[in-house]
Amino acid sequence: MVTAGRARSATLATALAEAAVAEPDGSEVDALTLGRRIRDRRTARGLTLGELAAAIDRAPSQVSAIENGKREPRLSMLRTIALALGTSADELLRPDAPSERAALEIAVERAMRGPVFEALGLASFRVAKTMNDQTLQTILSLHDEITRLHRERAATPEEARRANAQLRAEMRARDNFSPELEAQAAELLDAVGHTGGPVSHQLVADLASHLGFTLHYVGDLPHSTRSVTDKRHGRVYLPTQQSPSRDSRSPILQALASHALGHEEPASYGEFLRQRIETNYLTAAILLPERDAVRFLTEAKNLRRISMEDLRDAFAVSYETAAHRFTNLATARLGIPVHFTKVHESGTIIKAYENDRVRFPSDALGAIEGTTMCRNWTARTVFDVEDRFSPWYQYTDTPSGTFWCTSRIEKAKEGEYSVSVGVPFEHVKWFRGRETPHRAVSRCPDPACCQAPAGLAERWADASWPAARTPTSLLAALPTGTFPGVDETEVYEFLEAHAPQAS
Repeated sequence: MVTAGRARSATLATALAEAAVAEPDGSEVDALTLGRRIRDRRTARGLTLGELAAAIDRAPSQVSAIENGKREPRLSMLRTIALALGTSADELLRPDAPSERAALEIAVERAMRGPVFEALGLASFRVAKTMNDQTLQTILSLHDEITRLHRERAATPEEARRANAQLRAEMRARDNFSPELEAQAAELLDAVGHTGGPVSHQLVADLASHLGFTLHYVGDLPHSTRSVTDKRHGRVYLPTQQSPSRDSRSPILQALASHALGHEEPASYGEFLRQRIETNYLTAAILLPERDAVRFLTEAKNLRRISMEDLRDAFAVSYETAAHRFTNLATARLGIPVHFTKVHESGTIIKAYENDRVRFPSDALGAIEGTTMCRNWTARTVFDVEDRFSPWYQYTDTPSGTFWCTSRIEKAKEGEYSVSVGVPFEHVKWFRGRETPHRAVSRCPDPACCQAPAGLAERWADASWPAARTPTSLLAALPTGTFPGVDETEVYEFLEAHAPQAS
């Protein structure tokens, strides 16, 4: 049976994920620092909270929320506050704390609002002026030591999970949009005469020829590969039997994309993941060209009927490709924050991305892959829906806010997966399916949300031994070899057998 201490430890490890990859680095102002700078300036000018509130025509409670970092003022209000305080908005937005004491208070406030306090069930408290610096420093030191211990405990050979967490943070920072890859996709399409609309198989073949490759379909492709490229002879080998669930253009474009991007043998698992992300991005940017896709999505937004199904059908791609591509363009080109998940039927998260405040389960390294999605989220509830032909829409109320999601089930050899796209409640007005009556509540990462009822757990905790159905690649440690998951000997033997014979 899982003890309360072990459950709390597991919860803390999950909660620490956000802190592991998203700690403020001081390069830009946050609400706590802004609030302290406003308070510091107000007290320096001898103004009371009520006097400042009256000067800017706001309630004292609103000013208090701003000074405590619980509310971020709009730029217009910030300028009004700055004028009342005899300073400028730029001065108030400086990223450094106004004093050493303020910096200490901000650090403690941030710790209280972070995952450690939440996971341990510790109540926050008001940082009073009477608290001396030593007391605050002691609290902060204890917090940092707990964080360090849990990170060390998770720091086994988990290079893949660390790399995933780092890459996700980078993707979030740029809203999952890459101008360089968009430009490269446009250049390649222009080179083969693409004038708009879906990219045909013939155009893909023309692109292969443009890049100096010929396509060869074989019946003995190594079972661990989707394609094999012979760089020496300019050949791309593909299977004669195409999977009905996959777009036959994708493996060609992925092979060509790796060449176009100049990828060399990855020196680390992190580099392998980065290359895969770049390859998938460029492939999607070719299949759904930015100019055409943005025009299509902008029109759909204006009509308030954005739909992943419509995007899929308009460009003749898979639902997952359409959903992925939407995350590239949603924020950068449509101003819509978004999240994406691919979840195995076992509940295990395969892929995930977010820039809309949603909180996914994760470990102390910040890795999401391999963790279990909340049972009440759309990505899980869709598996219980009988109608597999229509999209499943649902609102989910969470501690981070209310989110709307659209989800579909797709099949693969490892089982069924849900592919889901979601947005915060304030942006659902742009999407088809916003009228759905389906709603759920998720309290995760609170362990009580998905935990088995106490009586049921007591009866079966010591008497059960389940065998995981999750794909083993997700549960394994860091794979060995240059290309994880690929039998290199089998690939080399295949290339040797198919290489053109010298005349």
